[in-house]
Amino acid sequence: MGSVATPVPLIATPIAMTIARMPTPPLLILASTSRYRRQLLERLHLPFDVVAPQVDESALAGETPLALARRLALAKAHAVAALRQDAVVIGSDQVADLDGQAIGKPGTHDRAAAQLRQLSGRRVVFQTAVAVVRMATGFEQVAVAPVTVQFRHLRDDEIERYLRSEQPYDCAGSAKCETLGIALLDAIDSDDPTALVGLPLIRTCRMLREAGIDPLRP
Repeated sequence: MGSVATPVPLIATPIAMTIARMPTPPLLILASTSRYRRQLLERLHLPFDVVAPQVDESALAGETPLALARRLALAKAHAVAALRQDAVVIGSDQVADLDGQAIGKPGTHDRAAAQLRQLSGRRVVFQTAVAVVRMATGFEQVAVAPVTVQFRHLRDDEIERYLRSEQPYDCAGSAKCETLGIALLDAIDSDDPTALVGLPLIRTCRMLREAGIDPLRP
C-alpha cells in the first residue's frame, strides 16, 4: 500500500495576517459631470464611480465668488452622499472672480468672446473649491484653492482663433490652460497645480486620507 501524505498545517505569515486585517476602503464617488475633473481624479489610480449631482448652481443674492464655489462644492458632495451614505464623495466647483464679480461658464461662442474681451489684460482669481463627505462617519471637509491668473492683452483675432480651435464653452472664464489657452496668459500663481483645471489634487488627497482613502496604500 502507498503511504498517505500527512497534511501540512497552514501557517499565517505576518504579511498575510497584516493583509487580512486591512480594512476594505470605502467606495469613492466623484459628484460631477465634468470630464476634466474625472480625468484629474484618474491620475490617483483609485477606483471610483461618477454620479451627476442634482444641484441648482445659481448664485445667491450678494454671494461672493469664493462663497459660491465653496457652497456648491459642498452641495454637490451632499447631494450624492445622501444616496450612498457609506461612500466617500468628492464635490467640486470653480468660479472665476473678477474684482468680486463671478464669471461662469459661457455656454456659447459669443458669450465666450465677450468674456475674453472682458478678461483681456486683467488679473482674475479662479476660486476652485473641493469638498469630501462621508455621511456614514459624519466626515465633512471643504477647502478652496485660489489660482491667480494674469491674462495678456488679447486682440480680437487671437480670441477668435483660440475659440474656434478649443471651443471652451464649458470652462469658467473661457480659458483651458492645459491646452492652447495657456497662450492667453502671462502668469499663473497657485500652490495646487491642478486647481485651475478644475480639481485641486493636493487638497483632495489630503482630505481623502483623512476620510479613509489613501492613494499610496493598497
